[in-house]
Amino acid sequence: ERDGMIGNIYSMGLALQALEATRKFYAPREWDCAQAFSIVDAHDYQQPMAIAQVLPALVGRSYLDVAGLDCAATKNMSPGRQLPLPPVLETHSIPRALIQVHYCITNKLQGKHFHNCTPVEVPSGSTLLQVMEVAAKKDPQTFSFQTEQTSWGPYVTSIHGLAGSTEDRTYWQFLSAGNALDEGVGTYKPQDGEDIQAVFSTY
Repeated sequence: ERDGMIGNIYSMGLALQALEATRKFYAPREWDCAQAFSIVDAHDYQQPMAIAQVLPALVGRSYLDVAGLDCAATKNMSPGRQLPLPPVLETHSIPRALIQVHYCITNKLQGKHFHNCTPVEVPSGSTLLQVMEVAAKKDPQTFSFQTEQTSWGPYVTSIHGLAGSTEDRTYWQFLSAGNALDEGVGTYKPQDGEDIQAVFSTY
């Protein structure tokens, strides 16, 4: 129904493992393995946790196979016999073109409501986190934010002094043109002219 996407890009690794492991028993219909794998193949995974979950599926395994691993078969694999690392390519500092991102923060749930927007200029290829940092530097009173590091990358805990809460079931949701982002702020790279909204939401 979503061209092969199962949940979001972060849930794809475990979803593929589960569907492959239960292929014979899966109901009510067969799943399109090739379509789902094309989504994974097209994505540039950068977070270690996402890579760790997607790799087993790419080699036709799941975490369930760990119980049956034959460690004796790998005991003779010394560091000297492993594949060589690719050579390091020389990189030259090439200035990247600037792009403009329209960034807004909105709260219509708690306390004093607000809706603030600002145009942000960043080098092409910058992440959403970098866009937020530039906005906060421009106007810290309005666009300041806090994050906490997780195994999935930085997680935005508060913006404009308003923090999400598990008790209130609130969090900051990030949208592009009204659609929820499939990636986190540390990996999502906005395009030139893109509208990004951080909306205080409930689940």
